[in-house]
Amino acid sequence: MPAHLLQEEISSTYTTTTTITAPSSRILQNGGGKLEKTLLHLEEEIRPEIKDDIYDPSYKDKEGPRPKTVYVWRNIILMFLLHVGALYGITLVPTCKFYTWLWGLSYYIISALGITAGAHRLWSHRTYKARLPLRVFLIIANTMAFQNDVFEWARDHRVHHKFSETDADPHNSRRGFFFSHVGWLLVRKHPAVKEKGGLLDLSDLKAEKLVMFQRKYYKPAMLLMCFILPTLVPWCLWGETWEHSLFVSTFLRYAIVLNATWLVNSAAHLYGYRPYDKNIGPRENILVSLGAAGEGFHNYHHSFPYDYSASEYRWHINFTTFFIDCMAALGLAYDRKKVSKATILAKIKRTGDGSYKSA
Repeated sequence: MPAHLLQEEISSTYTTTTTITAPSSRILQNGGGKLEKTLLHLEEEIRPEIKDDIYDPSYKDKEGPRPKTVYVWRNIILMFLLHVGALYGITLVPTCKFYTWLWGLSYYIISALGITAGAHRLWSHRTYKARLPLRVFLIIANTMAFQNDVFEWARDHRVHHKFSETDADPHNSRRGFFFSHVGWLLVRKHPAVKEKGGLLDLSDLKAEKLVMFQRKYYKPAMLLMCFILPTLVPWCLWGETWEHSLFVSTFLRYAIVLNATWLVNSAAHLYGYRPYDKNIGPRENILVSLGAAGEGFHNYHHSFPYDYSASEYRWHINFTTFFIDCMAALGLAYDRKKVSKATILAKIKRTGDGSYKSA
């Protein structure tokens, strides 16, 4: 069966998909303000448990001098040592055993899904629903990725969406590539991030026992799943050297997962086209999608954060969407939210930069 037909089969046959339709032509003619309110209303109806990840264009940074930068030296030292270890790991890759390569790649893919399909599309944006076995898998995968627990990740990500490219954005790309990539983790948060983050409604996350269980036991679970287990398995099961196990399957693999995720915050906010909304910073960046399992269609995602595919094109350079659709075929994922073509075209016509090409 051709790939595009298989995609439609899995996407539509096994479980329901909620489609967000375009507003009427009358609303389109009445101006942008009413359109935005209508889209927000539609968004609230299909995701009643969350409405704090929609961009708020009315928020402006406070005037005055920027607060003094406070460096977090523990994070700076640990990040430096991790990347030194990862660079050394690159030199060891050619002498790794085949199973170590396979183990590192598998660990990379699973931990990436813990971020993309788990912390991001499921818990931050509630773009689909998952049954308990899938939620357990994603919580474990997220712990393997070690990018903070789901509760903290989702809280910061919702703030990022609502106050994107302002001081209330944890990784504000207006402060430059390095800051939005990794620098934001090396300094104390801007007071506006804490202020606005504290006002979000996170009741949906607090009500989910699995998320709060992970948060309670995150530190020991993270040490086990991100560092101890990926090091011990190659060493114990197929006789890999301790050096290769530690520097390749642990340090190098972890550094790659981190940087692939960070590129969504940096490169995908600075480089690329804005076919859906030229008024916001996020861009469409194919290279980021390749490394981040489909998360580089960022102008689309910030325009329609409630779309489970985070892209108009579903499986196109989007392994995460493929994974979610496979889970739907197994009955483990359902109620996937998808924006209609009419709504997308209406958005492009109104705010796009003219670079749109239909796939």
